[in-house]
Amino acid sequence: MIYYLSQLILDENQGTPWESRLSFLRLFRYITVRSAGAAVTALLLSWWLGPKIIHGLKQLKFGQDYQDKAEEAGGLEARILSKKGTPTMGGVLIVAVLAFSTMLWTQWNAQVELTMLSVLVLAGLGFYDDYAKIIKQSGGGTPPRVKLMVQTALGLFVGFYLWRLPGTSELRLLGTKSVVQSNLVTDLMVPFEKYPFEVGAVAGIAIVLLTVVGSSNAVNLTDGLDGLAIGCTLIVAFVFLIFTYLAGNVKAAAYLEIPYVNGAGELTVFCAALIGAGLGFLWYNCHPAQVFMGDTGSLALGGAFGLMALSVMLQTTWFKFTRVRYGTGRRIFRMAPLHHHFEKMGWYESQVVMRFYILCFLFAVLALATLKLR
Repeated sequence: MIYYLSQLILDENQGTPWESRLSFLRLFRYITVRSAGAAVTALLLSWWLGPKIIHGLKQLKFGQDYQDKAEEAGGLEARILSKKGTPTMGGVLIVAVLAFSTMLWTQWNAQVELTMLSVLVLAGLGFYDDYAKIIKQSGGGTPPRVKLMVQTALGLFVGFYLWRLPGTSELRLLGTKSVVQSNLVTDLMVPFEKYPFEVGAVAGIAIVLLTVVGSSNAVNLTDGLDGLAIGCTLIVAFVFLIFTYLAGNVKAAAYLEIPYVNGAGELTVFCAALIGAGLGFLWYNCHPAQVFMGDTGSLALGGAFGLMALSVMLQTTWFKFTRVRYGTGRRIFRMAPLHHHFEKMGWYESQVVMRFYILCFLFAVLALATLKLR
């Protein structure tokens, strides 16, 4: 909105005495300026709206008045405070601030619109799931098959839409280097490999589907300790901020010899808004948490930590296999998701969160290193 308004004012005053006085509005053409604006806007809005939303959730009795799965299982001696009674659905704060800041500062294109659509659809699914848990006052919520159906439908739509998105296959020349404008679905970029692999439309759409479903559930499973999911999401969002900026800048893409994606730079503004909204939410979600994001936020912010989802699948698969093989199910971890395993080992909640932050940061550095280590 600010971008379009600033350009409208510049166009209307071109050739008038006001043209030079309004020249500062050209700053809003730069993605870096608008990204900074989005981050600051989201952070300030989160600080302002946070207490109001927390108070509203308490008034509506949208709190977790049941023990979570980890507490029901027992054995968490290191956990000092129970989660019972803490307001949930705090993800509405993240999503609302993220959507507003993105609309305010970005230059809208297909990538931004599709990303926001995914966030809103998954936020709606998470909101329904949180509401079902509150009404039933149990950890049940929405049946897993319903979640999977919605996530699958969204993943297929995103994959097909990106595959048919025009203008993603042209070759550009920049000095002595050529910049390939890669297809977003059929070309797969693998870490530490210099050139993308062409996998075809069917395999590409399948990868998009697995990414959407797996990533949204990954953050959902990570959301079990105060500040864990949002903190890890912030670190990953910073990595995506760098990736989207480089992929959307033709000169940077040529220098690093990475595929250029037209319009990806505007996702940098989205990532900056996410960082601002996440920092604002973490202000109220750090231990001891005043509010939980719930599935409303965790499903919408999917894509941060696939490792947690992998631990659950390994645990479940091994338990079922050993039950058939030996008659009694056996476990790989003391409890899944993985962060509860460490709680069972006697780590304090704050220790688990901070150590996972450190690991997330190390993997983030490794991801950035792939830009040159190829």
